Amino acid sequence: MSNIAFLGLGAMGCRMAAHLIKAGHKLTVWNRTPKAAEALLAAGTTWAKTPAEAARGADFVIAMVRDDAASRSVWCDSATGALAAMQPGAIAIESSTLSVRWMRELGRLAQACRIGFVEAPVSGSRPAAEAAQLVYLVGGDTEVLIRAGDLLKAMGAAIHHVGPVGSGTLVKLATNALLGLQVTGLAELAGMLASNGADVARSLQAIAATPVWSPVDNVIAGSMLRGDFQPQFPVELIEKDFGYTLAAVGSDAAAPTLAAARAVFRKGIDAGFGGQNMTAVARLFATE
Repeated sequence: MSNIAFLGLGAMGCRMAAHLIKAGHKLTVWNRTPKAAEALLAAGTTWAKTPAEAARGADFVIAMVRDDAASRSVWCDSATGALAAMQPGAIAIESSTLSVRWMRELGRLAQACRIGFVEAPVSGSRPAAEAAQLVYLVGGDTEVLIRAGDLLKAMGAAIHHVGPVGSGTLVKLATNALLGLQVTGLAELAGMLASNGADVARSLQAIAATPVWSPVDNVIAGSMLRGDFQPQFPVELIEKDFGYTLAAVGSDAAAPTLAAARAVFRKGIDAGFGGQNMTAVARLFATE
């Protein structure tokens, strides 16, 4: 079994790391706040004070953090970054949802350090991570991916190799943008139905019987109808991803629909819904 360093034990990372322990791997973990590691430490992992300490001697280093700034810090900080501490021939796996520009830069930095690199962002929220049902959208060299494949299979249900580094991030951002468009669309339509006196639940049930309804719409609509906004994919994170998507597009004017959807999530953040599930934007269009 492999010696693995796992960096970032948020809602997704802690669940992913737990599957690696179950698979029998030796795990060293780091997180900005040590409290997040308590359950993993009880299961036999080793705590590291810095990403660099975690990465020393590791065969694989996996990061699952919030954004570009956090990723740059865990990999490249001059005093505590993991890349400089990794042994040549080891493999870095970045599973965070980041900008295309930074992911490609990180890949180049890893190559300069003679480190194998795989970008492996995931589709799936907390329940999928809990059940090891994540879908990996992978970019990188085929030979490096083959070496990392068993680790990804321990945490996910499917691996899609979509091209060189940068491709996985592009596909992940496109996936999240499509999801966000469905969320904002259903939120606005539910508001329209309610404001015109329609039975929203019955109306959406009828729409669900038509070919335009997608499987994820059942989850989105159910959350909105129940008013259950416990965070699975928070408003503030999908808004961040829309920002990275629009940066890849080049301008808001070149993707006006995406820009409009991002504005809805920004409005949700301004209204105090940032930490709630993305479906909480339905509250913006609810009738009194």
